[in-house]
This record gives sequence, structure tokens and C-alpha cells, in this order.
Amino acid sequence: MTKAIMVAGLGGGSGKSVVAVGLAAAYAGLGRRVVPFKKGPDYIDAGWLQLAAGKPCYNLDPYLMSETAISVSFASHAGSAEIAIVEGNRGLYDGVNLEGSYSTAELAVMLNVPVLLVVNCTKTTRTVAAMVLGCQQFDRRVEIRGVILNQVGTARHEKIVRQAVEHYTGVPVLGAIPRMKTDIFPQRHLGITPYQEYEGAEKAARKLADIAVEHLDLKKIEQVMGEIALPAKIEAGELQESSNASVRIGILKDAAFQFYYPENIEALQRAGAELVEINAMSVPTIPELDGLYIGGGFPETSARRLSENATFRRSVLQAVESGLPVYAECGGLIYLGESISLDGEEFPLVGVFPVRFGLEKKPQAHGYTILEVSGKNGFYPSGETIKGHEFRYSKILSWQGDAEDLALTMQRGVGFAEGRDGLVFKNVLALYSHVHALATPQWAGNMVAKAREFKESR
Repeated sequence: MTKAIMVAGLGGGSGKSVVAVGLAAAYAGLGRRVVPFKKGPDYIDAGWLQLAAGKPCYNLDPYLMSETAISVSFASHAGSAEIAIVEGNRGLYDGVNLEGSYSTAELAVMLNVPVLLVVNCTKTTRTVAAMVLGCQQFDRRVEIRGVILNQVGTARHEKIVRQAVEHYTGVPVLGAIPRMKTDIFPQRHLGITPYQEYEGAEKAARKLADIAVEHLDLKKIEQVMGEIALPAKIEAGELQESSNASVRIGILKDAAFQFYYPENIEALQRAGAELVEINAMSVPTIPELDGLYIGGGFPETSARRLSENATFRRSVLQAVESGLPVYAECGGLIYLGESISLDGEEFPLVGVFPVRFGLEKKPQAHGYTILEVSGKNGFYPSGETIKGHEFRYSKILSWQGDAEDLALTMQRGVGFAEGRDGLVFKNVLALYSHVHALATPQWAGNMVAKAREFKESR
């Protein structure tokens, strides 16, 4: 029987990532089989959870995905674990409207998973009890089974808060994390640094595990977890990898490009793709492929190394010119541009599209997207509607193109330019929006079909 818990907070900065990653690392370190999940469209927190658990972290997004898709993904992936840890996002009841639609609370109810609530106790005592009580009574469908106190100042501070919470709410306090002088997660101007870019990532994960072992009651937390009744049969389709690979699809995977949902990788494999991981900063040329998938990431932090690998950049351009199908998202779009300008220095990139990019200090687009396919491209038929998300600091400095030529029209979100997204050249589609394979199930099959068409044409 698999046990599960939802780690939620009162808002951003509550410390839920410290608790979720710490729990995953601690239980995994004790030899338990842990599978992590992250609520919402998130790559960075999900990456840290993956590192901590030693297993892929799967995203559960009620806005992008249907309830059936979420249930199937959760059941199929959690079924291989003893413990499933789901990290929420934002505050427990924060959604997209007055009703709190698509919130962490709604996901907890959907999955029938109890909540472990993390509260930042900075400069508060009894008020913490009031906040927990409010969350407890706000929606009786949500079962809060434990509270973690974070940023506790002294032993006296912890005692008062612990007594108040347990007295007024009846919910047990299952841990108290002391105030820390420095962030365990490495920070930069874009927020938490992806673990792939941080040399001390393994050490940080061990530190979080140590904090969990020392300051959280792991035994009692496991006792309050919910038991998941997994279905004997997955009705919505098999989630296992296909053994009949018919095309080779490359994936740029390195410090610059790390934003890939495991579900997208699995979907390509189920559709018949053999996946070839490629480091765009060290490999001299692109290998022989039938297709190429370039996900998001932070190419700006590795711009010099990407630019210096000129032979690889030229080989990608030559492959594109020969008709290689390429699907690129956000960071991948930037890489296919002409250059990126950082601190007055220009770094040449692949040059498929005549676009110069720069970087701003504030987000240029952030949130869910809805796109309608309005132009010809090799991956989506005209008239189709796609849900995705965008989060970028990059800015278009110059572009020698026409917005009418972009393949997708934004019904929600910013996109590339003038309410549109999706640059097209030959068999390339590059856009700012990210898609999730369980929310856009046709994506993987379409990409493999395009790769197969290219393979057969050679």
C-alpha cells in the first residue's frame, strides 16, 4: 500500500520546498521507495525533488490536465512507491479565481490526499494557530493532518506556537525548523537555481535530509499520511515505455537546457522514439537524428559556452536546412535565434531565426497560455487549441519578421510578438510556450510522426 502526503503552505516563502525536498531526501536515505510530485507547471522545484528522491518528479496540473489524466498519472507512478510526496504551489487555497479553481487544496481533494501544512512563524506566535484554524475551516473537504513550523526563533517561541496550534485546532505539530541565516537552496536573480547548474546540489540535498531527520518527526508524519487505493487497471492508456522504437529523436540536455517534463520524455518513448541526450556545450556536432527536441532552461547562464561551441551550432543549422524536424520551447527558441546580448556582450547562437534576444530583470511573461493554431506548421493542425505555460525574462531586441507569419494566436498569455507565438522555418516550430504531454496528448505522436516522415524521405 502506498502512503501519500501533500506538502502545502500559506503562500510563497512558507518553506514548503524545504520540507518537501527534505522529506523526500530523508525517506529515500532511509531506504524507502519515494516518488515525488509537484503541483503546477514547475521545473526547478520538481528537479530538486527528483534529486532528493532519486526518482523522476511528475507534475500534476489541474489547469492543464484533465482530472482523469491527473488520476492516471498519480496512480500509475505512485504505485511503484512506498511513499508519495506531493508538493503544492503558492498558498493552499490560491487558485485562478474567486472559487480558488485549480488550487493546491482542489488537487488534494481530487487525489484524496491529506495535507501537511507548513507555516512561516517569523514574528508570530498565537496568530499561527488562527491561520491554521482558518485553513482548517475554510474548506472542510481538505484534511489537514499535521503542521510544520518554519523559521522558529527560540525554544520558547516554538513552545508557545506549538501549544497554541494544538490547543486551538487539534492538529498536531509534527516538526519545527529553526530560523536559518542563509538559504539552503542556491538563489539568484531568477529565483532558485536549478540543481543541474549548482555544483553543491548533492550536498544541499543531504543538508535538507539532515534537517528533516533532526527537526521533523518522520515516524509520525508517515503515520498521518493517507493510504492510496490504487486501481488494479489503468483505464486511460498504458504509461509504460514502448519497446518498438522506430525513430531517433535528440534532446539537448545539459546545464543550459533542463526543462523537460518526465511525462514528455515518456510520451515520446511510448510513441516510438529512441531518445538521444546531447550536450550542446561539449559535443562537436549533432549526431544523425530523425528529429530534435530542445526544451527550456537558462541558455543565458551558459551563453558563452553555447556560443563557443561553433561547430555544434553550425551542425544544427545544417540539419535544419536539410529538413530535420525540430520542436523548441522557450530556451530552445532563444538558442535557435541569431544571438543573445548580455551585459553589453553579444553571443552568436544557431541563427535559424533572425532574432536578437536580451535579458530583463523582471519577468516578461509569466503564467498559463492558451494558443490557437492559425498558421501552417509541421506539428499541429490548423484550428487546434493548445494549453501551455510561459515564464521568461528574455526580451526580443530585434526581429526581421512579420507577426502574421507566426503559427499560433494567443487566446491567453503574451507569446512571442503581437499576441502570437510560434516561429516556423522548414520543419522547425519554436515557441515561448511549454506544453505538457498529458495536457496535449497529440504532441508526442505528432512529433514522432514528423520524425518518421523525415526518416523515410531521406
